[in-house]
Amino acid sequence: MTTLAVIIARAGSKGLTNKNVRPLAGRPLVAWTIEHAQGSKRIDDIVLTSDGESILDVGRASGVHSYKRPPDRSTDTATIDDAARHGVECWEAEHGKECDYVAILYANVALRPPDLTDRAVTKLIETEADSVQTVYPVGKMHPLWMRKLNGPFQDVLEPYQPNEIYRRQDLPPVYMLNSGVLAVTRRSLFNVDPAHPHNFLGEDRRAIVTRADDVVDIDDELDLIIAEAIVKKRAMSL
Repeated sequence: MTTLAVIIARAGSKGLTNKNVRPLAGRPLVAWTIEHAQGSKRIDDIVLTSDGESILDVGRASGVHSYKRPPDRSTDTATIDDAARHGVECWEAEHGKECDYVAILYANVALRPPDLTDRAVTKLIETEADSVQTVYPVGKMHPLWMRKLNGPFQDVLEPYQPNEIYRRQDLPPVYMLNSGVLAVTRRSLFNVDPAHPHNFLGEDRRAIVTRADDVVDIDDELDLIIAEAIVKKRAMSL
């Protein structure tokens, strides 16, 4: 069985220009994800797919398979599963064989627990599920405490979902995707249905639960500042 880590890193970003090569603690952001994949025990090979040469240069310098993604697969509307399929297709064409499992890793996720990808791949294989995603428990941002605005002036405050829950302890458990890792079988990844964009996740979808601060993804300047602070704090505690 062969498990690929496919790192997806688009050059364009509206929230943070050139974010995947922005420095975090002196290293390009994408390098953090590459290092994570290289430290994973259940990964057999690593692929980087991107439309940005500066991003691909980081991958080449790190010794991972780095494939240039064509413009029609790198637009604002391009899907993460199509980006992952591009990486898999290039690797399989180069190696003359198919992989079995794919761990999709976002290049803009700066920090992950070292064993997170291994845990997701292990669950995928042992449960024979179609996909495994990482999630964290929602706290005070719970959907039952969210509100919507109605009325002629859009200022009438109403519950998003009517309920009488007053204490946070009484809120039912709800989980949010955190983009740490998405592990999927090759079979599911290539099961494309335009009418159902999440079809590639398959029917049997499992989860790995992390803490809320275990995974840090970077979409804007504030995220980058937070990641820098976490890195510094962790370095001081060593």
